[in-house]
Amino acid sequence: MKKITVYLRFVVFILLLAAPPYVLQSIGKTAWLVPKFWALFFLITLFTFMVIAALGVIQRIKPGLYAQTFLATTVVKMLGCMAFALVFVSKIHPDHGVFLANFCYLYFLNTAFEVYVLLCNLRNQN
Repeated sequence: MKKITVYLRFVVFILLLAAPPYVLQSIGKTAWLVPKFWALFFLITLFTFMVIAALGVIQRIKPGLYAQTFLATTVVKMLGCMAFALVFVSKIHPDHGVFLANFCYLYFLNTAFEVYVLLCNLRNQN
């Protein structure tokens, strides 16, 4: 998959991912979102972008390390997100059910997008 295509798909994905929370916020259903939801959104999106950028660089430099790079960057993303979640919960004290739903929504959909990019790139290599 070409790098421009991946980044364009990433932008479209992020816009689609941001649409439901934006609609909830617009219609006044803010109880379904944690305080500082957009900070959580930005951080997880930033981690996902770093994974995709690292994969793009490795694919150009040394394609044989693509899968290992994916695993390493995914572990870094997971540890970073968990550390952020710990700090977020201890400082802001959100409703735990709402936080869990918001965090899982963002984290797992971003991870699914990363896997999608991985599978598309591995398919194109063969």
